[in-house]
Amino acid sequence: MSLSNAETTRLLLALVVLLIAAHGMGQLACRLGWPRVAGEIGGGLLLGPSLLGWASPSLHTALFRQDSPTAGVLGGVYQLGLFLLMFCSGASLRSAGRRADLKAVAIIATIGNVVPFGLGLLFIRAYPADRLIGDAHNNAALVLVFATAIAVTSIPVISKIMTDLGILGTRFARIVLGVAIVEDVVLYVILSVTLGMVRPSHSEAFSLPGMIQLAPSSLTGDLYYIAASTAFFVLPLVLGRDFLNRLAARRLNIVSRSNPLAFQLVFVLGFTALALFLGVAAYFGAFVAGIMAGRLDGEHARAYETIRSFSFAVFIPLYFAVVGLRLDLVRQFDVLFFLAFLAFACAAKALSAYAGARVAGQGRRGSLNLAAALNARGGPAIVLASVALDARIINEKFYSALIMLALVTSMAAGAWLRAVLRQDDDPTRADDLLRGRVAAVSATPAVAAPTMSPTLARVAAVETSP
Repeated sequence: MSLSNAETTRLLLALVVLLIAAHGMGQLACRLGWPRVAGEIGGGLLLGPSLLGWASPSLHTALFRQDSPTAGVLGGVYQLGLFLLMFCSGASLRSAGRRADLKAVAIIATIGNVVPFGLGLLFIRAYPADRLIGDAHNNAALVLVFATAIAVTSIPVISKIMTDLGILGTRFARIVLGVAIVEDVVLYVILSVTLGMVRPSHSEAFSLPGMIQLAPSSLTGDLYYIAASTAFFVLPLVLGRDFLNRLAARRLNIVSRSNPLAFQLVFVLGFTALALFLGVAAYFGAFVAGIMAGRLDGEHARAYETIRSFSFAVFIPLYFAVVGLRLDLVRQFDVLFFLAFLAFACAAKALSAYAGARVAGQGRRGSLNLAAALNARGGPAIVLASVALDARIINEKFYSALIMLALVTSMAAGAWLRAVLRQDDDPTRADDLLRGRVAAVSATPAVAAPTMSPTLARVAAVETSP
């Protein structure tokens, strides 16, 4: 099946304007000191119903008409962007903490995850669910999505912020990233289970749950999705993170011998298909595939870098642009609800992260900076929102609030840390600063600042005394 010349032209123009908007606004966001993802979503927002659809409905319809064949192709590009984003996120996971930091990471991750998750459960129980629920009408799934949104932290956004500030090699950064890794893994397991809860019992007859006629709303169905998602995540521990290296080295692997880049694409797509067959969320399959690709070497490592570079140049910006394209801030955005939601989410996450840091033995200032950094929700919250909307767990009103929560908290975390670094009233911490800056310079020479302000220690060193 092929598209007509008119539909092909429509598709090409839609891709061109989305890429231009995503990269243009992404570059502007970087110049303003904001996360690039904020600009990429903003580029889609400009082309969506919030602006172009309001200012020129005919032009918006001509480019992005929902009933045209190109809409399906654009949806496929969007899905592929999500899979590649999750693959790269999984591959980038490293052990972010040293042995001395594991206690602090465990305590902060536990308190900073369980407490806001529990508070989210209480909030959504008291709030009228019919104002947020999607067409799936599954209240349990909505509750899990809401609570997860309160608890999640973004690895990519906060790591990029700390890289730009030159503190990525510090103990502060190791603890933040260690906690974020734990929280993101928990998020993806919970979301995978949640999607299983709303899967129609008659859908995907080729999948294992469909073959055994598993009812997703039953206790048996819920237990199956919990077990399947957990077992799927344990695969990298069983097979080892060098599994992809070993698989690529086999003589019978004709794809790897022919083209390592093609082999990795086959692997991530095949692994994602396996996840779907087992009833596990597709994006989770791509994430686990990325974890198993975390120790590639030689030509396979270079092939991965090529995939990563192309993905972040084309497919991932298109994914975020389509996220923004779907936002309707004119008709589907409740300002009062968002402000209340934002205040509650920030308070629940920041206070619990601060309490966890204090219990772990960190000082007041270090705990406060940890709380500010861990409040950034970024990419994981955006994935949560888009996947939950696609599964009809949430409505467009809540989708808009979740996307805006991700953007505002990410920008706020960056602004907080930059403000702390600009303060110049603590010259006694110069030695701590030097250690933090030297580590960061060795890791990221391109972004380290040429001069040092002594007060960087207020962020770069997590304190151990009040």
